[in-house]
Amino acid sequence: VLPLAIVLFILLILVTGFSAQSGMHLQDGMYRVGCDDTAIAQLIAGDPRFVVYRYEGPVPAWEGNTFDLIILDGRVYSRGTDKSRSAIKTLERDYAKYVNSVYTTAEDLFAAYPLWIDVQNVKSELDFLATQSGQYVSAAPTRSNRMPVPEGPVRDVATPSPTLGVTMEEIRAELVQSSAQDTQISRYTEVLTSSTGGTMGSFKTPSQLSPPLPFDSIILIFVFVFPLYFTSQFFMMSIMNERIERRGELLLSTPVKTVSIIIGKGLPYFGGMVAICAVLTAWIGASPVIMLPLIPVIFFFLANALMIGMLARSFKELSFISIFFSTVATSYLFFPSIFANVHVISLVSPLTLIVLTLQGTAWTLADYLYSTSLFWLTSAVLFYIAARNFKEERLFSEKSLTSRVREFLSEIISEKHPFLSLFFITAFTIPFIFMVQLMCLVLFFNLPMPYSLILLLMFAALVEEIAKGIGIYTLFVREPDFFSARNLIFACGATALGFLIGEKLLLFVTLAQITESVFGSILFLSLGALWLPFLLHFACVLIVGACLKFGGRRWFVPGLAVAMVVHCLYNLYFILGWLA
Repeated sequence: VLPLAIVLFILLILVTGFSAQSGMHLQDGMYRVGCDDTAIAQLIAGDPRFVVYRYEGPVPAWEGNTFDLIILDGRVYSRGTDKSRSAIKTLERDYAKYVNSVYTTAEDLFAAYPLWIDVQNVKSELDFLATQSGQYVSAAPTRSNRMPVPEGPVRDVATPSPTLGVTMEEIRAELVQSSAQDTQISRYTEVLTSSTGGTMGSFKTPSQLSPPLPFDSIILIFVFVFPLYFTSQFFMMSIMNERIERRGELLLSTPVKTVSIIIGKGLPYFGGMVAICAVLTAWIGASPVIMLPLIPVIFFFLANALMIGMLARSFKELSFISIFFSTVATSYLFFPSIFANVHVISLVSPLTLIVLTLQGTAWTLADYLYSTSLFWLTSAVLFYIAARNFKEERLFSEKSLTSRVREFLSEIISEKHPFLSLFFITAFTIPFIFMVQLMCLVLFFNLPMPYSLILLLMFAALVEEIAKGIGIYTLFVREPDFFSARNLIFACGATALGFLIGEKLLLFVTLAQITESVFGSILFLSLGALWLPFLLHFACVLIVGACLKFGGRRWFVPGLAVAMVVHCLYNLYFILGWLA
């Protein structure tokens, strides 16, 4: 299966390249236009998206024809459909290119282009922490007839030079080149070509200006993340092949540690992913520093690929799980990077550091730890769980997915020290909890207040209660008789203490910036009174444990629901003061 997938991927690249070079495009002949002017028809026919017909009628008529647009006496008439409105937008862009081509042939370019704009990028100095921490800011000034008076010192601005410092023919050549391409796309491809600005430098004509859209983040997702994810799929499929074809039994029978087997199987893929990143970095002419944020992402993809390959029972199940993972992981990497240079939340994604590097903006070691620590920690935890379960009875089991996940967790719960195991299991779930909660933070950030806070509060509480209850549930399924009243109290105490220590430790080290915001207060309680969150965690875990003890496994979900409600009420009272 793996060689076939590689061959199909190569064929896909070749077919795509052949289609692009041979002129086969899906958008050819997309719009139909009727026109009464031969000159206008020839102008429109230069765009392969239009099919132009001679129109003889004195007035536009839509019955009996399939025209999207009709042009009569220089006026454009639309059918009124979505397709016709799209055709109008395309026609407007074609006409703008035609006008620019006429202007560039003018003898006096400065008469054709009387306005030249010197573009100087200035970083915003807005302080978002004021509104995040709940402070009030002054309202926008009301309209008044009085002249505005500056509050601070007035600085003199040097008068710009009346000349561009280049010859007219050089300007003409660059204008011809820029007008021959789509300015919306060419603006963003500069991210990948390291353009130095051309002959005119920072000067632009009004038609060359484009709004600051976050298209560079989208480019980075496909250029960097997609090859990494696709390569990790090969690693995932190799694990699955050895399980289905039972070739892994030969490896397990050799006198080699499971850690060595996992490292040996993953090392070629890790080297290939690093090589891909290095080639892409050299291709765009970027600094090698952008490799630093990509390394933890590579480990994260490989760790998840290993776990998915070990958990899935068939390639069908493998596809569903891997697609779900790719959606969540790509969203977590992509959405925050949209807000690069806008909000501190963008730094939860390592791709934001890449965007900042390409923009020439420096970032610190604290920013690096802030962006990548969760990827390092989650990768380490997943590799450890995989190493403990890389054995015959786990790899070749045909049980359901939930049962296999429970068995994987059961493997790392010690029979001699169950309370200590619960402590560490809960503590090491903190990176996963933070990653899911920060994903929720990114998703709910754009919703209006207070709905964003309410949804974030509910999801944060639910995620935490699931993480705290999963260890108790696993131990209960394995040893139901273990949960006497005494053991239940100790198990809940160990779980609550592990969650508290893990949460506050990781919070103190990496997430200080987000906790300054009102959104962060919903996710992470302050460090002031540790006994209050400990009592909260203990009470919520005790609710889940009591439901399991007295109601059995079917009461696990209702217990989580009750614990989530208690957690939400706690947050409403102590953080927002809504119940005070």
